[in-house]
Amino acid sequence: MPLNPRRANAENQRLEEDRLGKQPWRTWGPYLSERQWGTVREDYSAHGDAWDYFPHEHAHSRAYRWGEDGIAGMSDDEQRLCLSLALWNGHDPILKERLFGLTNSEGNHGEDVKELYYYLDATPTHSYLKMLYKYPQGEFPYHQLARVNHERGKDQPEFELLDTGLFEADRYFDVFVEYAKASVDDLLMLVSVHNRGPQEADIHVLPQLWFRNTWSWKGGARPTLTINDDGAIAAAHPELGNYVLHADGAPTVLFCDNETNAQRLFEVNGAPGYWKDAFHDYVIHGRQDAVNPKQVGTKAAAYYRLRVPAQDSVQLRLRLTKGEFQNGDGTPKIQGSRPRFETASKGPGVKPFVAFKKIIQKRRHEADAFYADLQAEIKDADARLVQRQAFAGMIWSKQFFYYDVPEWLKGDPGQPPPPVERRRGRNSEWRHLNNADIISMPDKWEYPWYAAWDLAFHCVPFAMIDPEFAKSQLVLLTREWYMHPNGQLPAYEWAFGDVNPPVHAWATWRVFQIDRKQRGDCGDLEFLERVFHKLMLNFTWWVNRKDAQGRNIFQGGFLGLDNIGVFDRSAPLPTGGFLNQADGTSWMAMYCLNLMRIALELAIHNHVYEDIATKFFEHFLNIAEAMTNIGGDGNGVGLWDEEDQFYYDELNLSDGSMQKLKIRSMVGLIPLFAVETLEPELLDQLPDFKRRLNWFLNYRPDLANLVSRWNEPGRGDRRLLSLLRGHRMKKLLRRMLDESEFLSTYGIRAVSKFHEDKPYTFWTEGTPHAVAYEPAESHSGLFGGNSNWRGPIWFPVNYLIIESLQKFHHYYGDDFKVECPTGSGRYLTLCEVANELSNRLTRIFARAGNGRRAVFGDNAKTQNDAHFRDYLLFYEYFHGDSGRGIGAAHQTGWTGLIAKLLQPRKEELPEERCARTAGRDQRPLMHVRR
Repeated sequence: MPLNPRRANAENQRLEEDRLGKQPWRTWGPYLSERQWGTVREDYSAHGDAWDYFPHEHAHSRAYRWGEDGIAGMSDDEQRLCLSLALWNGHDPILKERLFGLTNSEGNHGEDVKELYYYLDATPTHSYLKMLYKYPQGEFPYHQLARVNHERGKDQPEFELLDTGLFEADRYFDVFVEYAKASVDDLLMLVSVHNRGPQEADIHVLPQLWFRNTWSWKGGARPTLTINDDGAIAAAHPELGNYVLHADGAPTVLFCDNETNAQRLFEVNGAPGYWKDAFHDYVIHGRQDAVNPKQVGTKAAAYYRLRVPAQDSVQLRLRLTKGEFQNGDGTPKIQGSRPRFETASKGPGVKPFVAFKKIIQKRRHEADAFYADLQAEIKDADARLVQRQAFAGMIWSKQFFYYDVPEWLKGDPGQPPPPVERRRGRNSEWRHLNNADIISMPDKWEYPWYAAWDLAFHCVPFAMIDPEFAKSQLVLLTREWYMHPNGQLPAYEWAFGDVNPPVHAWATWRVFQIDRKQRGDCGDLEFLERVFHKLMLNFTWWVNRKDAQGRNIFQGGFLGLDNIGVFDRSAPLPTGGFLNQADGTSWMAMYCLNLMRIALELAIHNHVYEDIATKFFEHFLNIAEAMTNIGGDGNGVGLWDEEDQFYYDELNLSDGSMQKLKIRSMVGLIPLFAVETLEPELLDQLPDFKRRLNWFLNYRPDLANLVSRWNEPGRGDRRLLSLLRGHRMKKLLRRMLDESEFLSTYGIRAVSKFHEDKPYTFWTEGTPHAVAYEPAESHSGLFGGNSNWRGPIWFPVNYLIIESLQKFHHYYGDDFKVECPTGSGRYLTLCEVANELSNRLTRIFARAGNGRRAVFGDNAKTQNDAHFRDYLLFYEYFHGDSGRGIGAAHQTGWTGLIAKLLQPRKEELPEERCARTAGRDQRPLMHVRR
């Protein structure tokens, strides 16, 4: 079937060239981590003490095994050759080569990056990228940040870099880094250093080029960096090929090796060498002998000493391009070699900086054109700024993630064997897992590892700008080298066996819809079918492992909501027994409906899927029954509490007794997510499915009555499947839309404000376990400490609430209204309520009439300073009352959903539904590299 072209601009053309395999525009990208130290992959301790085994103090002297980190870093898609920025202000004890932060035990609210940096712009193919790093001119306060935060209690705020006073009188540098691609393997780097202070100041800038260390662990060919007769850095790699880094001006070119300085770290005497920390010794301590005088190695830097006038700036230009450096024997051609360039002006052979400015400007204009097309219907300039920076953060947060669990468990031949405890320790049951891919991260400092349910949410905004990447991420997570043989999806590297909410079918369907709308055809059915088959395996795992009594009530564990419950739901209960979870059961009901809807779409083209759709329809009805009556015999108490008009978890004790845990939390709102509408046109195309479901509903009228008004078609003769009847939904929404309970000025809180004055307390064996409303950081170190679901606003669940209300409105129409806010006397349709929630979430970032942004809280510098107020951070979650950003500061991942909320909503359905006879699209899915 012919495709309707997407918007005709240069960036979309590059996306299409990459998709078709004509030009690999994604080969180079922002794939470096911001923190490789302290990760599970680099931990070879006996008991999994990752933070202590490889601390920040070791990072500048110790080679990494599984990845690299850096500031404003770029690499190829297998992270063989890396480029990033190092800085020194003349006062710091170490080079600023990577971002600093506190470990989980050092921060008073857990791990936390203590730097100021912002992702400002990016295109999906990385043809243009821009970020900002703010660097104090005084000594960076490493020890002060650790000491003060360690001294502060959980009831006190975190001590941040801005709190140190180093940015007073604007004595800092704004370091902007821009990348622009002249071609797929020709990368321009522009570094602009602005002195914001009242006096001239010195700064040392070292753009660094190095190879990831692949030779120290298993042997093999060793790549080389050396200098050519132009003074450029020539890189030769046996797989990647040959590149050259040209640095404008006359920097000092330094060389060393990306290898561990064992003598410094471990007092191991050995042969002399030029170790990873050589530039640190050369620049800070003046040790000329630290670097290799032969100008050869595996790590190199172009060293600039700059004096920047007050309130002025200087610029540095660099260009990394693929060159022709091979002699006949395959060694790099050093003398007399010149790389060949493709430029925008005079073709091959032009000097590297002749067309530099022109190419940078062209890519900036193309980025503007790409987003101008996307944002054509967003009238507000500030909303466009917020959305564009949200997309930039998501694109910059891609990372090469390498983790081969079998190798990690057994160790490398060139290294001492790991302790025997590892064989039975962390991730030892995931020996099939072998990850070496570009993956969307929640962020690249606090979470430099993928998280399964986070990633599902990432894919929705990604589908707006790069649907092929979004689809490839969902496919990747279900591949056999990710998914466990038993069907479980890997959660995250700290514990792959933890259980995250099953949102991947929802994400798959949403990405399919968004992509279909852009394509203008029947959609990428191959992608849909491919993921669907794997998700059926995952669904079976859920049913077999998480329904303890086989009664369609699910336990699930903590399900990504950390400390939302009175107990740690991922650990054995102190009371014994188990929890029947309102959220676990609701997630499974939602999963059934998502899979049913995908099966119905596939059934239009292959009638075999009608049987599978019926299976998920029936499973959903059984769960709906169990939510009302666990026993299935009229004697069960269900998870709905008629007195409180709310859903609660239920504690099942070993003596057979049951007790509801009456905490008004997001757990009780998640039943809203299990909702689906069916169009009459769809049912008419699937007569077998329609006939069987009608038979089933006639045969089991008791179950039919559990589905909201199944026998009373709604607006447009649609059918509705949900866990909530209209009456019960109104009761639930009455609590959710109450500003004294869940409804905040900035969205829906994770726990009702009711518990601020009336905490819920459960006593067992003389010990109280309490849940109170905590609108900001957690007051307890329990459940990890730096994540709080007891009151703050979280984007993923808020977004699902909004989508669910839109679906309910699609069925009920404008005649069905609820009071919003509760007690206001103002009645809105469910679509209007969804819009109201969306607007409240938008207020977190938008500049208000008084010029303030809620996300910045009460910080005068970020609220008012012209060099701060329009640079946004997309936090992990937000204060339940004020909207202030909390948690991981750069977790653009699921908070990037703000980009979707800011986009004017259109129905993501084709104008004409495809007939069963429609041909299957043959476009290739974006290549997943193995």
